[in-house]
Amino acid sequence: MFEFLTHFRWLLDLFDILLVAFILYRIILLIKGTRAVQMLVGLAVLLLVYVGSQVGELYTLNWLLENFLSSIILVIVVIFQNDIRRALIHVGRNPFFADLSLSEETKVIDELVRGSVALVQKRFGALLVIERETGINDFLEVGVELDAKPSSELINTIFHPSSPIHDGALVVQQGRLARAGCFLPLTQSLEISPRLGTRHRAAIGLTELVDAVVIVVSEETGKVSVVVGGKMTRNLDGPRLKKVLSRLLEPRRTKGRKN
Repeated sequence: MFEFLTHFRWLLDLFDILLVAFILYRIILLIKGTRAVQMLVGLAVLLLVYVGSQVGELYTLNWLLENFLSSIILVIVVIFQNDIRRALIHVGRNPFFADLSLSEETKVIDELVRGSVALVQKRFGALLVIERETGINDFLEVGVELDAKPSSELINTIFHPSSPIHDGALVVQQGRLARAGCFLPLTQSLEISPRLGTRHRAAIGLTELVDAVVIVVSEETGKVSVVVGGKMTRNLDGPRLKKVLSRLLEPRRTKGRKN
């Protein structure tokens, strides 16, 4: 009986270690490529300085760091609030193509690409937000309800300069044009180029908070960009835009999904 309990304890400890390793791995994936990595490096440096102050008997510096690190949990929550929020809202899954067949998925992407290319040709500015797993309704301001089937013609009509909702974002949810004329949160990052306009800043700001894909069409440059996770891929033509969207919006194809 004692040997059985010892063996069970060993399996439980192994499971515990693997679970913690998995959680740490997911956290690393979540913050990879974000400013959180730089902040973690900064905290690690502070910990090293704290240890050094103890070894070197630097009492004043040690006292300051000890008081600072005693509130480290609160500091982490404040510094990483956006990353923590993004991790928590991932609990509620909402796949972009949850109820669509493979042919319908392809058609939606084709219409988004056609609409974007047409906007470029006409030099109409545009902001198209495509919801993925994380809901984005809490981050949208105002907006007009649409619930329409995606079409390049409707997209161009919405972003025509004479349209009263052309300055806002068009939101695509569950493969439908859900809302138009929405305002998005602007990025607060100081690393963003001052040459970027409000549309690009809004695209970066939203994708810093959620896993949405945002297409930005610049009326000044006539270029198309895709923003994901606060990172921007610029100067996309039609074929490259379709390739990027297919990779970001159709992950289930790689799992052998067939319809």
